[in-house]
Formats: sequence, C-alpha cells, structure tokens
Amino acid sequence: MPKILVIPGSLRTGSHNVRLAALVVKEFLLAEADVTRISLADYPLPLYDGDLEAKSGPLPNAVRLKRMFAVHQGVFIVTPEYNASVPPLLKNTIDWMSRVRDRGEAPLAVFKRRAFALGAASPGPFGGMRSLLALRQVLEIGCGALVIPEQVAVPRAEQAFDDMDNLRDEQVAATLRAAVRALIEAAQRIE
Repeated sequence: MPKILVIPGSLRTGSHNVRLAALVVKEFLLAEADVTRISLADYPLPLYDGDLEAKSGPLPNAVRLKRMFAVHQGVFIVTPEYNASVPPLLKNTIDWMSRVRDRGEAPLAVFKRRAFALGAASPGPFGGMRSLLALRQVLEIGCGALVIPEQVAVPRAEQAFDDMDNLRDEQVAATLRAAVRALIEAAQRIE
C-alpha cells in the first residue's frame, strides 16, 4: 500500500474541511492504506517573499513540509473556498514548498513525484467546487502535479455530517470512497 498524506487547508475551529479531512483519513484506514494527517498549524510560514527567501534561503518549515511530501506517494488536500478560490494559507504553503529543492533536484520535483486528490466542504450549494478548480490549476499547471479527476465537493456542509461524522448524502459519500480508491491506485503507480 502506498503512503498517503492528508492535509486540511484550514485551521479554523469547527472547520467543515477539518471534519472532512478526518473522514478522508477514516476512509483510507478502512481501505488499509498507510495514512498520515498533518495540520498546517505545525508548519507556520510567513507570506511568501522573494527577498526573504534570497536572504534566508528556504524556510525550515517549508523544508520539513517538502520532506513530509517526499515520503508519501499520494496527497489528499481538503480545502475551504475563500472568495471562489484557494485560501491564502494553502496557496502560501504551496508557494513556499515550490521553492524548496535538494541539490541536483529539478524544480517542483516534490509535486511531480506523487498523485494528488482534492476535496472541499462549503456551506454553499456548490460544495467548494470553485476552490477545487483553482487548486487543481495551481497544482497541475503551476506545479506540474498529477491531480486525479475524482474529487469531492460537499455542499451545505453545516448539515452534511451526521452525529458520527459520516456524510449524510450517500452519493457524496460514494464519491469520497471513489476518490480514496482512485488516489490509492494512482499512488501505487508512482515510481
């Protein structure tokens, strides 16, 4: 089984996306995958600044995150939607990580050597779909990542989970299980 990294792109208390990330982890465990969930709170980074990078080099937390990515073949990112796009926390994290390279390593190699899956939960009727599109663009076009087509959008997130933190809508739950299976299969094909 490949190693899978799950990243909620929110730090907010009571976040629907942190809740969805916990459910994603549960689904990977049910599929007997080796899964790790992190919080971006454990990797604080200032706003990306090229002058700061030129003066200090890659920041230690960006290097730690890059190394965390490097030991996983699959990454499942769960993102909130801010103004129809990716939240600044997640975009800033990707921007810093994109700058970290080991000696002799090609640019963006950490994004190109693994498979990505995406999910979002939103109080709105679209379930974070616009954020998923924006994040897919950043990862695929900006970073050269392989993002699988299967993705999860959970609309009306404040009503989407039952008392056991499972999804109430069976169709959305089936979409989540399909994305988990697809990411495992894609990650197994990573060299």
